[in-house]
Amino acid sequence: MEKLQLGRFKGYSFEHFRKDLLSGLIVGIVAIPLAMSFAIASGVKPEYGIYTTCIAGIIIALFGGSKYQIGGPTGAFVPILLGIVLAYGYEDLLLAGLMAGILLCLMGLFKLGSFIQFIPRPVTIGFTSGIAVLIFTGQIASFLGLTDVEKHEKFIANMNELVINMPTLNIDNVVVAALCLAIILVTPKVFPKVPGSLAGIIISTIVAVLFFSGQVPTIGSAYGAIPNTLPQFQMPEITWARIERLIGPAFVIAMLGGIESLLSAVVADGMTKTRHNSNKELVGQGIANIVTPLFGGIPATGAIARTATNIKSGATSPMSGVIHGIFVLLVLLLFAPYASHIPLASMAPILMVVAWNMSERHHFMHILKLKSADSLVLVVTFLLTVLTSLTIAVEVGLGLALILFTKQMMDAPAIFKVLPDHSRKNAKVQPYVVNTKHDCPQISIYTMEGPLFFGAAQMFEETILSDIDTGANVLILRMSKVPFMDTTGEAYFSNIVQHFKGVILVTGLQPRLQSAMKKSGLYDEIGTEHFFEHTGQAIDAALRYLDRKKCIGCQHFAFRECTQLSKGVRQ
Repeated sequence: MEKLQLGRFKGYSFEHFRKDLLSGLIVGIVAIPLAMSFAIASGVKPEYGIYTTCIAGIIIALFGGSKYQIGGPTGAFVPILLGIVLAYGYEDLLLAGLMAGILLCLMGLFKLGSFIQFIPRPVTIGFTSGIAVLIFTGQIASFLGLTDVEKHEKFIANMNELVINMPTLNIDNVVVAALCLAIILVTPKVFPKVPGSLAGIIISTIVAVLFFSGQVPTIGSAYGAIPNTLPQFQMPEITWARIERLIGPAFVIAMLGGIESLLSAVVADGMTKTRHNSNKELVGQGIANIVTPLFGGIPATGAIARTATNIKSGATSPMSGVIHGIFVLLVLLLFAPYASHIPLASMAPILMVVAWNMSERHHFMHILKLKSADSLVLVVTFLLTVLTSLTIAVEVGLGLALILFTKQMMDAPAIFKVLPDHSRKNAKVQPYVVNTKHDCPQISIYTMEGPLFFGAAQMFEETILSDIDTGANVLILRMSKVPFMDTTGEAYFSNIVQHFKGVILVTGLQPRLQSAMKKSGLYDEIGTEHFFEHTGQAIDAALRYLDRKKCIGCQHFAFRECTQLSKGVRQ
């Protein structure tokens, strides 16, 4: 690993460092308000978000599998972490994060990184949009300045709290929040290189201090002063009872962290025309999440928006991620006391904008308009994320996607009866040639498409065995489009071989399937001499097994040879 990491700095020069320094500083400036906002929204003190950005940001940059990845706390984690804090407390959150780090390392070491890409897009968009709704609605109380609002794990209960406490609305708070939101939205259009969230916090804080002092809650009044000291090492208490209690939350953190980081790495690949190492990325994320909780930090993952900003700012290596972490640490040490004056009303618009940007609204509406099975998976995953939990949403979403996929595979026409089309020069076999007046009574040819798995195996068997009743004595199976066969498919295929009294010929068998059939014994049972590369070869062989007496007078003329065979002329 060490050689591989050093290879990422091959040919590194002072000019590269200058670009990394600039991009690291820019991303660090962007990361500071986000780190505090994500921490507060997750139910913990703002400094824990800063600690996470420093420690995890540096570790992910050094040990991750993406050259440009920026790691830290993200919006996707907010509802998950808040739920864990409400149910178990901050101390248990640290242990759950550490356990998630171990799980991520194991996923990387066992090379499971590539499997995450198999999660259907409607599922990822569904839960991402659901998380965005939870983040956005979770900031309404802070935006309006409502008091005595109790946080709950469930969406409906939180909405009920908003309605009950609406009479406590603070107009001064709304003014500060609206000002911050306006600055966040306008700044990128007027000053593209200035981070809108940072400008919004600074200006709205100055306005709040000058005109609304003591009238709007601040970080200091809610959480106390942010310490301008290095995070202290603290080993969480590890007991078997706590591990059993937190394995579920840890698994959710690990899965979401893995998905989020690899999605971010894919975005970085697209922007830079590079390729990340998914398994190494998981290991890097795992190490970061093992170390960060030891210093009070919350779970971290790859941040898509900050990674994109890093690339756009000219980053050339992981050094920009390291610099971003060091810069945030220096800001903590030098300016932490001033952060106590930041109004909570200024933090809410930041997260609302983050939620809006991560909502995948365009992709959501596109899939919804398709009115397909994917649309159903999307809606179910989205609603379950909002109304229940991410765990249930992903489990049900994946299960539903699998069921619908299986049904589609079962409904798709996977087997066709075919004959050569002699009206065309190449005389390729086609299904439309077969009809009641043009169908060889002795030779049946079938083209199979798609995997021969549990969902399609029974239909395959029923279709083929129906030819036993018609008196066919030669069966040709064209299997070039069958990629694999599971044990259920193998059992049904074996049943056909045993019940069909004639000769079975197989063409176009793919190497992978051929190897599987040899292991199962089906290959030898059918007979090595009955396997052909091309359909024409199988037809020539099939003609040798004909009962020529039955051919005399036959008017089907399925093959070119039938004209002579019908007259009783020997070939």
